[in-house]
Amino acid sequence: MFMRIAVLFGLSFLFVAGSIAVDERFGVAQAQAPARTTPPAATTPAPLPPEKPAIAETKDKKESLPAKLLFAAKQLPSLGKAMAIGYYPRGCLSGGVPLPVTGPTWQVMRVSRNRNWGHPSLIRFLEKFSPLAAKATGWKGILIGDLSQPRGGPLPYGHTSHQSGLDVDIWFMPMPARVLSNDERDKLAFVNLVAEDWKQLDPKTWTPQHVNFIKTAAEQPEVERVLVNAAIKQELCRVEKKPAWLAKVRPWYGHHDHIHVRLKCPADSPICRAQPPVGGEDGCDKKALEFWFSDRVLNPPKPTTPAKPPRQITMADLPPACKDVLAAPARQVNQARGN
Repeated sequence: MFMRIAVLFGLSFLFVAGSIAVDERFGVAQAQAPARTTPPAATTPAPLPPEKPAIAETKDKKESLPAKLLFAAKQLPSLGKAMAIGYYPRGCLSGGVPLPVTGPTWQVMRVSRNRNWGHPSLIRFLEKFSPLAAKATGWKGILIGDLSQPRGGPLPYGHTSHQSGLDVDIWFMPMPARVLSNDERDKLAFVNLVAEDWKQLDPKTWTPQHVNFIKTAAEQPEVERVLVNAAIKQELCRVEKKPAWLAKVRPWYGHHDHIHVRLKCPADSPICRAQPPVGGEDGCDKKALEFWFSDRVLNPPKPTTPAKPPRQITMADLPPACKDVLAAPARQVNQARGN
C-alpha cells in the first residue's frame, strides 16, 4: 500500500520478495513483463507518498511487519561504523552518511523522500563524479535522484535495490544555473530520452552529451554497473568502438530518464555481497540486445487472471546484522554539511 508502481521501460513492475528472482548479472529483480504503457517525453512525477505510519517498538510487531515499513520509519542513521551490509536488493546500511542536498556541481532531487544517504564511498564518488560529469558534458552540474534511506533496507516504493548504500540514480538532465527550491525538486518532471516505440532514441531529447555523461560514470574504477534503457545501450554500441567501460553499461527495464550507478563492495564492509562480474562480454552482440526489443518485453500478453498478492520482505529475509542496524541508537546529523 506504500509501494509505488515503478514506471519501467514503459512497463509496470511490482518488485517485492516472493514474486521475483534476483538476476545475479545485474543485481536487480527479474520479473515477467506486464502490459506496455507509453509515457510522454516529460514524465509527470507521481504524488508524494503518505505520511510514514507510527510503528510500535515490540519484537513481535517488528517480526511480522514488512521490513520496508520498519526501515522507512527511521529518519536518522544508526550509530556505529559505516558498512554496506548484504546484497544490493537484500541488505541495509550501517552508519549512513548524507549527501548535502546542494553542492557546487550537484543538486539532490525529491528531497522530501529522505533518500540522500549512502555509504561514505558513494558520497565520495558523487562529490568526485559531479565536476567530472559537468566538464565532460558542458553542464553546470548534475541532478541526483535516490540514494538510500538513512539505514538502507527495503524501500516502501520505487526500488528493489538501493538497500545497502551503494546505488544512486542520476538524471539525464543538466543542473540549472540556479538553486531549485524543495518544492521544485519534488515536482520537476523527468525527461525521457527514448522514442515512443521504445526501440530507438528520441532525437528531440537525446544529445551527444549523454554519451559523455554515461562514459564518465562507467570509467570510474569503483563503479560496478551503470544501468540504462536498452535503446540507450544499443546507441552506445553503435557509436562507441568497444571500449572497456562499455561492458559495465547494461540494459534494464526503465532507465530512460536516468542512469543507475552501482558501486563495488567497499573494503570496509566484509559482509557486503559482491555482484558477479560482467566478464569479457561488452553486451553489444545482436542476441543480447534482441531480447529487449522483442514482443515479450514490448508487447507482452495481458494476464488472464489477477496476480497473486506478493509476499512482503520481512527482517528474516535480510542479513542478521540488519536487525542490529534497525535497533541501534540514532546518530544526529547536520544534513547541510553531510556529517
